[in-house]
Amino acid sequence: MFRRSFMAMVAMAGLAACSGGAAFVPSQAAPDIQRSYALAQFTFAAKPDITVSESEDYYPFADVVWRGDPRGPRVPQVAAMFQTAAERAKRALTGEVPVAVNVTLVRFHGVTDRTRYSVGGNYNIIFDMTVRDARTGTVLEPARRIAVNLDAPGGSEAVALEQSGQTQKVRVTDFLTSVLQDELS
Repeated sequence: MFRRSFMAMVAMAGLAACSGGAAFVPSQAAPDIQRSYALAQFTFAAKPDITVSESEDYYPFADVVWRGDPRGPRVPQVAAMFQTAAERAKRALTGEVPVAVNVTLVRFHGVTDRTRYSVGGNYNIIFDMTVRDARTGTVLEPARRIAVNLDAPGGSEAVALEQSGQTQKVRVTDFLTSVLQDELS
């Protein structure tokens, strides 16, 4: 009985941490300017001291937790999703000013399989974004912090999404596409 109660408290603490992840690192407001951007270049980097976890705890303490690809180099896997999202966003961003966007990953905290197949949680994604004029290199928007969350359903809902083709990778890449479009429009 004590073990079950203890495990429930651990799971709830993990969920509380997961759901409140962006509360202490809010997004910085986008400058109030008229944007007419055409995405010409996109670069991705991760902060130099970024930590990665392969732990299957409910809430590993690390900057990068990702299980939507086979085990491997997680930061390049996250970079690939950002690159795909940028390519997709490029189609919607057809304004007059060609821009180069630099993204530096601060945090990409998804859910472990243990969490996903039980209680669920959210993907907490934090990155810094700088926008430059692609022709001149002039900074149009200095680096600002973007912090966003995407729900990560758990249990049978997670399984149903996976079976319908809405894998973690599909959902997160679609979400990142939407975030980039919103932040650059």
